[in-house]
Amino acid sequence: MDDIHGVPGQDDPLLAIVDCANVMGSRPDGWWKDRKGAAERLRDRLASDGLPGRTDPAEIVLVVEGAARGVESVPGVRVESAPGSGDDWIVELVAGSADRDRLVVTADRELRRRVGALGADVAGPRTALG
Repeated sequence: MDDIHGVPGQDDPLLAIVDCANVMGSRPDGWWKDRKGAAERLRDRLASDGLPGRTDPAEIVLVVEGAARGVESVPGVRVESAPGSGDDWIVELVAGSADRDRLVVTADRELRRRVGALGADVAGPRTALG
């Protein structure tokens, strides 16, 4: 969206892209027994609480892959089912939104490098889990 000065994206909220598999995998709570259910619990936590410790508005996108595909979006969290690799889809989302502030939540070092090279900020799983 253009602001009165014509700068695209300046008024858009932070785009927070959460690497669902990586964030779920950071806590050994049995998520592997029901990946879709674990993704839905993470989605619901983000929808009700937002990003812990952040008060600024954010558009939250939860990227799912594999057995977690098919998780539906809810108000406050858009769920993107990666057509292939979740990491590659996250990079696509970051590259396609270069006109706004982006934060990728993951502990994956290679993904952090890839999105950082595109100008996105990165944060670890605690950003989504508190």
